[in-house]
Amino acid sequence: MPESTALEQYLTDHRQQFEDDLCELLRIPSVSADRNYAGDIRRAADWVAARLRRLGLATQVVETGGHPLVYAESPPVPGAPTVLVYGHYDVQPADPLDQWTSPPFEPTVRDGNLYARGATDDKGQLLTHINSAQAWIETAGRLPLQLKFLIEGEEEVGSESLNKFLEQAADQLACDVVVVSDTAQFAPGQPAITYGLRGIAYFELRLTGPQHDLHSGTFGGGVTNPANALARMLAALVDDDGRVQVPGFYDDVVPLTDRERAQFAALAFDERAFLQRIGADAATGEAGYTTLERRWARPTCDVNGIWGGYQGQGGKTVLPSTAGAKFSFRLVPRQDPRRVAAGLRELFTRICPPGIRMELIEMHGAPGALVSLDSPYMQAAARAIERGFEQKPVFIREGGSIPIVTAFYERLGADTLLLGWGLDDDNAHGPNEKFSLTDFHRGIRASTYLWQELVGRGV
Repeated sequence: MPESTALEQYLTDHRQQFEDDLCELLRIPSVSADRNYAGDIRRAADWVAARLRRLGLATQVVETGGHPLVYAESPPVPGAPTVLVYGHYDVQPADPLDQWTSPPFEPTVRDGNLYARGATDDKGQLLTHINSAQAWIETAGRLPLQLKFLIEGEEEVGSESLNKFLEQAADQLACDVVVVSDTAQFAPGQPAITYGLRGIAYFELRLTGPQHDLHSGTFGGGVTNPANALARMLAALVDDDGRVQVPGFYDDVVPLTDRERAQFAALAFDERAFLQRIGADAATGEAGYTTLERRWARPTCDVNGIWGGYQGQGGKTVLPSTAGAKFSFRLVPRQDPRRVAAGLRELFTRICPPGIRMELIEMHGAPGALVSLDSPYMQAAARAIERGFEQKPVFIREGGSIPIVTAFYERLGADTLLLGWGLDDDNAHGPNEKFSLTDFHRGIRASTYLWQELVGRGV
């Protein structure tokens, strides 16, 4: 293996090249949601493939029914683990364009940040791992372990082609652990490893009463009002202590350990600043838990949309014929979306009032994910990040869902290391998306040392 000083010197000497490469990729408007950008999607896939081929990796562009996948691998290394690096080259639409300070596909540096659509989500973070592979190959002639790269072009639109590919190519993708950098640090200068994700169960409820809208004065009190019924049924989902009332909902919930609660409590989280940033007056939720615990590691229920009756200007005394809502549960690891759906149907069937026809639609669901804090892969990542950032990472959970992480575990039997180099204020899906160039280079260093740590400590 090369000396660390040789790797460090290489990374220092190639800083500008790494930035130039990132800007080149960012200039390609690879918007997956808009068919008008199909040619640019192809250009981005070809760019990534060419970059991997230059490193001598066996590379292929996999044609799908949608946007192409890029797959590449280095040779196996006896006695060393195999790592699958996942990322995506597609980006969100740049609208609204008038809110960008500089054009979204003309990378611009301001105050140490690189501004462009895709800078942090996910082109910049993805390239940190390709650049680290380059450093090893050009310094030592080879990687210390086998790397497999799986880069998709549909992450922003649901990853349909990738999920099909996982079913067909599990043997090809076999690995010991998956590495994903598409998340964020805990705070500026405070790197983090995300070891837990919540899952989701999403539903639509439709209630129908009389065959058409009725005069509320003539018929009110004699016919069940679907809007009233909807309000009562939604209110029955959560009690005054923030506990979800679906039968069996908490049966499979894994409680937070004392170790986890202590780690969360030790984080430099300013609740007042958090509330000011989102424009809220107070934090609420399940009794007995802190704001971070509620957001990251406790299950929840939230109404996402609601409709029924008159919505126009002024008043209209109407008893609506229909009413409906969309709502979702965020699930913690081991909760099964199917069991939640069964309990929900049981509850609603019991409390749905006479005169109402109920339709409960199960829209989509995905379980949560949790990686042991004592995993040797987790500990190797922590050491690598400390070397790359010169700061020990903290261990956090994420309240959102990343279904592909669950898919990797189900299809490949491999846990995922979520190593995010971005920041919460990078505006990943909004105007003026950015990525700190300092963190870009720190991420490259951390990735470079990750491959060494995974091998050197006998993982």
